[in-house]
Amino acid sequence: MREQWVTLTVAIVGVVGTLGAALLTQSRAERTKRLELEAAAQQQREDRQHADNARLAEQVLARQRELLDLRRACYISLNTASRQYLTAQINLLHAMRNGMEVDTSLEQMEARRLAHRDSYAEAQMIVPAPVLHAASAASRTLNRGYGILKQMLALPPEAHALQDFEENDVATSWAGLSDMRAAMRGDLGVDDIPQ
Repeated sequence: MREQWVTLTVAIVGVVGTLGAALLTQSRAERTKRLELEAAAQQQREDRQHADNARLAEQVLARQRELLDLRRACYISLNTASRQYLTAQINLLHAMRNGMEVDTSLEQMEARRLAHRDSYAEAQMIVPAPVLHAASAASRTLNRGYGILKQMLALPPEAHALQDFEENDVATSWAGLSDMRAAMRGDLGVDDIPQ
């Protein structure tokens, strides 16, 4: 009988071992599958995060390019309007000196002044502070020249007053425009581009 108990015990242990092995294998397979699913989900989250970061970086670059293009257009407009304003002042100066076509030159100067004012107003809303500082200085110089010319028109100027304006005020205005243009080019990085 003892042998039967031993045989029965061995049989029970064998069946329990077989069933236990199957359960253990099933449990490990489920655990492995769960880990694989978690790893796949983690990889998807990381891929999504990477895609989101790449999209955000692309949006930032696009916005920076858009702002650079906006500033470049503003700089071109302001530089052109400022130069034309000064050229109109010089043309009026020559007309006053020659006594010919003063009214036409005055009208052109007024139109150029208004165009400059509009370009400068746009720049005030777009450009960074260092460029705005240079643009402001140039604008004040141009407007001071405008005021002097208007005073000369009210009272007939002496020849030396016209000469002084040309030698001092025009030269100062050109220098201010040069400083403004240098600040603009610096902001755009034009001078930093390797040749």
